[in-house]
Amino acid sequence: MKKSIEELMALIDLIPDEPAKVGEFILPELMAIAIAHQVRNDDIVFAGTGLPMVGIMTANLTVAPNALLIYEAGICDGKTMHVPMSVCDQRAANMSSTLGGLVDTFGYYLQQHFVTLGFLGGAAIDKYGGVNVTSIGDYYSPQNRFTGSGGNSDIGTMSHRVAYIILQEKRRFLEKNDYTTTPGWYCTDWKDGKWKPKKEVWAGTPFAESGPCAVVSNFATYGFDDEGMMYLDTTHPGVSVDQVKDNCGFDLNVSRLKGETAHPTYRELFVLREFVDAELIFLPQKVEYPPEIQKIIDG
Repeated sequence: MKKSIEELMALIDLIPDEPAKVGEFILPELMAIAIAHQVRNDDIVFAGTGLPMVGIMTANLTVAPNALLIYEAGICDGKTMHVPMSVCDQRAANMSSTLGGLVDTFGYYLQQHFVTLGFLGGAAIDKYGGVNVTSIGDYYSPQNRFTGSGGNSDIGTMSHRVAYIILQEKRRFLEKNDYTTTPGWYCTDWKDGKWKPKKEVWAGTPFAESGPCAVVSNFATYGFDDEGMMYLDTTHPGVSVDQVKDNCGFDLNVSRLKGETAHPTYRELFVLREFVDAELIFLPQKVEYPPEIQKIIDG
């Protein structure tokens, strides 16, 4: 018999907060929960569509219950129980503190520097965390043209910290993007056309110290050093350092590798599967729980 939301909520604390074993979770679940761990309990988070929304909602129900979530369409601090289809889905407005529009989210929350963490995706990323969601090849005659920023450049440059979820291939992890939609820790200074540290280019603005803090791919997780350069932080289960390097288009620093990406806990998986994306909008499938966990759920 299917349980109600209230009955499922009562089970959360009963589910063991212990790491699941390999085979008991799928890669998108690992990625969503890994990005969720970037959320602090006092964060004001601006999330993009897709796995970034899955990640912040998971964080809201586990590690960061007091984090405030903003969707760019104007929804602030909604308490939806299932992930919206997009940032415009009005289900996200359930119990929201305010319901406004783009002028509020971008002009007030973001440009006034209130947003502490942005959650975004991208088509390609460079070694300094600059992201391309615009075009591949020559801008005026591209091999591929994408949908464009959609707020990516605003969120990525004006949030205090930015975390990205990006599928990794050598053509997506680059020394330098064909086109930079969202600057990372290095960018072009349009005054002289030179490639410089963002802190120099943006000096004197509130956003000079804002930039990428983490990347989660289908191979690994990454951080950024004091020079703003990406380094390998953890590798996902079953992934070797050589596989990561083979799928990276620049000389990646692997000297700071901590080990394997933390496995999701059974409690995190329960929240993700039963509340956040129970309808499988962004997750491709629902994996069966081990018998001991299913027994708790069944009661």
